[in-house]
Amino acid sequence: MPNQFSTTTVSTQTSSSLFTLTVAPAKIIRGSGVLSAAAAEISRLGNRPLMIAGKSTQANAQKNLQPILAKLNCQTAQADYGVDCCEASLEALRNTAQEHQADVIIGIGGGKALDTAKLVADQLQLPVVTIPTSAATCAAWTALSNVYSESGAFLYDVALSRCPDLLILDYDLIETAPKHTLVAGIGDAIAKWYEASVSSGNSQQTLIISAVQQARVLRDILLQKSATALKEPGSEAWREVVDATVLLAGVIGGLGGAQCRTVAAHAVHNGLTHISGHSSIHGEKVAYGILVQLRLEEMLQSNQLAASARQQLLKFYAEIGLPQNLSDLGLGNITLSELQTAAEIALDPNSDIHRLPFKVALEQLMAAMISTTAPTDSREATNRVSTRGISEEVSE
Repeated sequence: MPNQFSTTTVSTQTSSSLFTLTVAPAKIIRGSGVLSAAAAEISRLGNRPLMIAGKSTQANAQKNLQPILAKLNCQTAQADYGVDCCEASLEALRNTAQEHQADVIIGIGGGKALDTAKLVADQLQLPVVTIPTSAATCAAWTALSNVYSESGAFLYDVALSRCPDLLILDYDLIETAPKHTLVAGIGDAIAKWYEASVSSGNSQQTLIISAVQQARVLRDILLQKSATALKEPGSEAWREVVDATVLLAGVIGGLGGAQCRTVAAHAVHNGLTHISGHSSIHGEKVAYGILVQLRLEEMLQSNQLAASARQQLLKFYAEIGLPQNLSDLGLGNITLSELQTAAEIALDPNSDIHRLPFKVALEQLMAAMISTTAPTDSREATNRVSTRGISEEVSE
């Protein structure tokens, strides 16, 4: 359960009469080779930084950033965040930060490294700098951290008091990341439209209307430019897609708040983490979750727009390499029990899946999870899917 540092801020779902938004980082530095130039900005926030990174990133940080900070009279310490943003890691890193007398936290890496750094900084009330090394998520932007178990199962999210004080987006650094991280980032970012339009598409609130429309623009950018970007790393199209996944996706959550952030796609992701661990990364699970959400809209609302959108996404996914079904996520041998576990967690009473404008039963969600690639004319048959029918699609 959440520890003493997080119990007062757990979950973005808590209702309140006080309307607050954490919209954007205080400052963003973006460009090629900007990491060295940005060191001076870091030194303005503190001169005893603690750099939190994964093992694969630490050597890069030690080589490229630490010497520059040393020239600015910064006394830097480094710490490995471990496998996940989990409670054991958070406790150890708080102790490390206090022992070092850190006055600023620097997060370097992918989404979990950045979530860990942001949360440690928030708990210790220190400024935080985020330096993404891939375009797999918008974690460098947001005032939100997801906490996992040590085995990779999603536990809870924490709404932070503010967005990062400084975000450094160095295209040269991002370009060194494996291609599949950008593919996953595209999956995570494109979910903004499919989730925000369902949860908030009818809102009359100015900022939410703006967030939903930006989610539509984000979707269009990704549909139009992703294939070219992946073929031409470092190109103008590639930079635009990186900006879309890391920055624009964050803008939407910042302006729209929790109700524009996640619905069924992320709920399905959360459930899958309890059975799949680290076999696939965040955006891949979310991309699959979009198909599940659209399938639910087809099955339970006879929504033909959802059916068309799912078919469009299946073609797009095939083109760029996003998962279309459980097998693509490495779950081709999933058992009925495992499928039920993932679905039950996705349907938890506090789950974002309940932002859907209709109720979803366990059996219906399980049916949607195994039929993401079904032809559109199979809707009536799927409506009659029983647990027995599901068991024919998965291992016992």
